[in-house]
Amino acid sequence: MNQQGHMASYGQPQPGYQGYQQFGYNSQHTAGVPTSQYGPYNGPVQGYQPTAVPQGPLRPTSGAPPTSLPPSTAAQSTAYNQYGQGDIQNGPAMSDQMQRFPVSQSYMPGSQPMPYQQYAPPASNAQQLPNQMAAMQISGSTSNAPPPVSQSYGPPTSHRQTTGPAVYTQYSTPLQNIASNVPQSGNPPQLPFPGQSAPVTTFTSPPTSAGMNLPPPSGVPRPTAMHGPPLPGQSLTGFPPSQPPTGHYPPQPNHRPAGPQPGMPGVVPGPPTQGFQVHPTQPSQGFIPQQNGSFGQMRAPQPNYAAPYTGAPTYSSQPQPQQKRLDPDSIPSPPLNELPPQQKTRHRIDPDAIPSPIQVIEDDKSNRGSEPFSTGVRGQVPPLVTTDFVIKDQGNSSPRFIRCAAYNLPCTSDMAKQCQVPLTAVIKPLATLPADEAPPYIVDHGETGPIRCNRCKAYMCPYMQFIEGGRRFQCAFCSCVTEVLPHYFQHLDHTGKRMDYYDRPELSLGSYEFLATVDYCKNNKIPNPPAFIFMIDVSYNALKSGLVHLLCEELKSLLDYLPREGNAEESAIRVGFVTYNKVLHFYNVKSSLAQPQMMVVSDIADMFVPLLDGFLVNVNESRAVINSLLEQIPEMFADTRETETVFGPVIQAGLEALKAAECAGKLFIFHSTLPLAEAPGKLKNRDDKKLINTDKEKVLFQPQTSFYNNLAKECVAQGCSVDLFLFPNQYVDVATLGLVTYQTGGSIYKYTYFQAQADGERFLNDLHRDVRKVIGFDSVMRVRTSTGIRATDFFGSFYMSNTTDVELAALDCDKAITVEFKHDDKLNEDNGAQIQCALLYTSCSGQRRLRIHNLSLNCCTQLADLYRNCETDTLINYFVKLAYRGVLSNPTKTVRDTLINQSAQILACYRKNCASPSSAGQLILPECMKLLPVYLNCVLKSDVLQPGAEVSTDDRAYIRQLITSMDVAETNVFFYPRLLPVHKMDVDSDDFPVAIRCSEERLSKGGIYLLENGLNLFIWVGMNTQHDLIQSIFNVQSFGQIDSALATLPMLDNPYSKKLRSMVDMIRAQRPRFMKLMIVKQDDKTELLFKHFLMEDKSVNGGASYVDFLCHMHKEIRQLLS
Repeated sequence: MNQQGHMASYGQPQPGYQGYQQFGYNSQHTAGVPTSQYGPYNGPVQGYQPTAVPQGPLRPTSGAPPTSLPPSTAAQSTAYNQYGQGDIQNGPAMSDQMQRFPVSQSYMPGSQPMPYQQYAPPASNAQQLPNQMAAMQISGSTSNAPPPVSQSYGPPTSHRQTTGPAVYTQYSTPLQNIASNVPQSGNPPQLPFPGQSAPVTTFTSPPTSAGMNLPPPSGVPRPTAMHGPPLPGQSLTGFPPSQPPTGHYPPQPNHRPAGPQPGMPGVVPGPPTQGFQVHPTQPSQGFIPQQNGSFGQMRAPQPNYAAPYTGAPTYSSQPQPQQKRLDPDSIPSPPLNELPPQQKTRHRIDPDAIPSPIQVIEDDKSNRGSEPFSTGVRGQVPPLVTTDFVIKDQGNSSPRFIRCAAYNLPCTSDMAKQCQVPLTAVIKPLATLPADEAPPYIVDHGETGPIRCNRCKAYMCPYMQFIEGGRRFQCAFCSCVTEVLPHYFQHLDHTGKRMDYYDRPELSLGSYEFLATVDYCKNNKIPNPPAFIFMIDVSYNALKSGLVHLLCEELKSLLDYLPREGNAEESAIRVGFVTYNKVLHFYNVKSSLAQPQMMVVSDIADMFVPLLDGFLVNVNESRAVINSLLEQIPEMFADTRETETVFGPVIQAGLEALKAAECAGKLFIFHSTLPLAEAPGKLKNRDDKKLINTDKEKVLFQPQTSFYNNLAKECVAQGCSVDLFLFPNQYVDVATLGLVTYQTGGSIYKYTYFQAQADGERFLNDLHRDVRKVIGFDSVMRVRTSTGIRATDFFGSFYMSNTTDVELAALDCDKAITVEFKHDDKLNEDNGAQIQCALLYTSCSGQRRLRIHNLSLNCCTQLADLYRNCETDTLINYFVKLAYRGVLSNPTKTVRDTLINQSAQILACYRKNCASPSSAGQLILPECMKLLPVYLNCVLKSDVLQPGAEVSTDDRAYIRQLITSMDVAETNVFFYPRLLPVHKMDVDSDDFPVAIRCSEERLSKGGIYLLENGLNLFIWVGMNTQHDLIQSIFNVQSFGQIDSALATLPMLDNPYSKKLRSMVDMIRAQRPRFMKLMIVKQDDKTELLFKHFLMEDKSVNGGASYVDFLCHMHKEIRQLLS
């Protein structure tokens, strides 16, 4: 008999639990309830016995370390929490030889001992069993449905005990090859109790889907509670509030014991009693105490569970009042007769029992990081972006260039509508490749140019089919047959392949470049080499902060590093210089001059360039004059009192200079204040925090004036890209100033309250990388697809004048474009779907080129096949860009609700069509989308969609613009930061320590942690950190002496210092922007900023914790299914 759990209602006070805070979904507090600092979760975690003997309700020892818990669980015992929060990394530790199951598992702690079961050797491509499986029972299903890949998590269902050989199959490999939950500390294994047979797992048939058991809808008959004799000394009426339970509690050191500890709860032999039961998979090995997770709405107390779950997140943006941490011992337990009949223990969801991003990342690294990824197979899902792997191009583009949300597309539009999974690709055409991967080959077809299809103009690629002995080819995109030009003809071999197949990159590789002919150039003229123009704000603020002096000094050496072609001795890029405040100053730096000449343009209403010859010059020829100018600029303006600046005319001046020189190029603008001076593009201060969470909030993200829209259009037409470096001390309206940067494919950098001393390192590193990076000028990108789908929507930093061409004044190696596809016809399972991205651009030497990326995907008629081949990281990249564009025209609450709704539809469709039937109380997630809820919650809590009071309007506009052109790896770490335990690093290894989950519960007071998200870099130091470690890293004696104002780590000659500094350098090298280091001491005022990035916790601005959001998602899914 399968026992179903029941649901807890959100925000409804439960009888018998007066005095606990209850939350509703609309941020309302229940009256008369004390507020607490950590949202709905306070107090220690409920006890969970590492044995197969079920236990009755227990009360906590005093002084148990608190973790975040629902108030209703605060009077529980703490077994989960006893091992030092820092060492509870990501659920139980795993053994190295863990293998994945080929199908999905149901994560449900059982409640009866099971007959012993052995497993077959796992399949090679199988799903890795998650950590928590070892402490939970795998439920089988007898249905013969195809095995979709999914998981479910939840509270126990009681299973009847099956006996006899008919119910399970004996396999040959011993259990320990599946999942070992032995901590890595080498402690003795935990043995079964005397007289007790080893707990086991049954399989009635291959499990088809795994489910988090969540309570069923109200109205389902409630099973009765299981009763059994009490433990020695325990009465059935429950403990009086003052009486501790019998039996001992384990000590609470900072390390997690592996074997049985003296007095471990539940190590008392005796008959079973009511409560939880766990089945360790390995009879002879110890395992870590685990807790069940039950999600979803509980409308009544559950048998064998805790009180109904009352902590619910608030989904509006109102900040919650600060709350106090509850002391579990100070909460009186109501007498048994006041409780509803089945309310015997209190219950919370164990964060270790829900999908862990770290677990998924580590599994993927160990399973897929060692072998090269060959792109020859159509529609195969690549390793995750967090996995370091080598790619072999064998006919499909590398995932460094293109990643898809689904690698198996639905054949019909009806199927696509049903599942709601967006068909999207993130394309990064000029992505940087690691040193051990060859850059795309350059193919030169001479004056005839690239071979193309006559009808759809697709470029020659591996998918084209040669026919009639090689004299014609059939297009893979439109099926048109095209004659092969005589010079391109080649015979076919016995398989129908051309004899020169492996000699021609365009026939055998997924990515390559063609040299373009004059037909691909503007006005049919070969372009001139591009130019860089440096435009420096010399108003009072820019000089006072030290910016002008620092920049001019740096430019002297930086100009040696301009981008150059391959092995060229010097760069072909020419440079020019402008300074400005309320007027503009142009400089003639012609090589024949002894000193630079300045020309002032004060008529800024009608901008023109006062000189042509001598403005854009070759660096090496004019070196002496340029150096002289860079020395004079800080002195010339040293005594300025001019505080007003212009901005629009600065861009106009750069644009006019490039027009006059008939070349494309980039403007580097260094700007400090809101442009208030009388001039075209003048702005006013319109910052208004009162608009947040109103229908008018969207205007904060929209430009103030149409002037910059029109200017951007002109810049794109000329191939003039704008990189903007902002140094504001107050509001500068990033939403408006950044518009030209955004539409011309440029980059924006922001250094608030810039001081040369403190922020110089970050600014100069960003500037160096920005000037030196690979860049394509005057670019146009088009995405072609095979019949059946077409590209309908694009997200990124670019301009579009029609529906097909993505126009980019410049495109660099960091910029990605997200493309959405829709059906316009049926797809065919045999032919699959083909995508070809073609980027036409001018290289830094002035050469016109075409870079081609091809990708072929599978098509399916079964939803299970679609859900088995998705990639959550790419899905999130699309969702965040969709949402961040949505805030331009909708209130943020509408945008958040839309995201939640679409995600719930994706998961509900899976549950309805792919998962095997199970109780409505189970949350069932597809294996490859099990992290969708946690990542989606990170997006919903982001500063753009749910800002805290301390986040400025400019910061929100800045983040919004940055993320629009991020690739999958960048959005992944930005929304779920990497948190590394520094105190666990191996100084003799090159590897980083394994990351831990982003939650305060995971931090140990005795540890040091490094957190990074691509823009921020923190080192958090716990107050109980060993003095030796502090001395090794910070060169001070104690925690109190650490200077949190440090921006760099001291260079000390010891292995810990060297290793940590090398880790910081490596992390910075992996990211496109330099991250300034911030030292955070525990309980310091800066800790609040650090905690803002612990994404699994409830946020101060009202964002839900991961556990709460999972409950909310389950509720949404259940509503859709009912």
